[in-house]
Amino acid sequence: MTDSGGAFSIGEGFAGDGPNAAHINSLLGAKRGPVGAAWATALATPRAGHAAFVVVAAPKVPVKPMTLFVNKATIEASNERHGRLTWGAAQAGVAAGVVNAHRKGVLRADDADEHVLIAAVWVNPSADDEEAVYANNADAMLAALTAGRDDLPSVRTVLDVGEPRNPYFRA
Repeated sequence: MTDSGGAFSIGEGFAGDGPNAAHINSLLGAKRGPVGAAWATALATPRAGHAAFVVVAAPKVPVKPMTLFVNKATIEASNERHGRLTWGAAQAGVAAGVVNAHRKGVLRADDADEHVLIAAVWVNPSADDEEAVYANNADAMLAALTAGRDDLPSVRTVLDVGEPRNPYFRA
């Protein structure tokens, strides 16, 4: 993506299974476009249990493009493990996914300073394996960015699914 205007990519990635699985939705676009406005708005408007934050490769080293981590599952004060897995393992996994996307050519270094990325991340409140949460979020982030770049899934893939289904409906 090299457009500096309103174009952006949307991706979805899922990795793993059980409570340590990861599900990520991504928005990648220009700082001076709608994704940039959404990025700034999300950062500036935290709400109870949901405080967006910048993803870092290491302390004081944010990933590029600047990536905003938005948790989809509410972090409850009574579930310290969930908060630690979200802010630790899942955040580090998202960082690894962004870095891997650069290494694999999914993201272009030339665009990194002109774009921003929003990662909406699901960490199950029942998650219990730090290494699995890390690995699954790294894989899901890379998958979401790849899907966004490649405009996946295709309409044909969606139609071939048949009747929509998911594990939370008619289980």
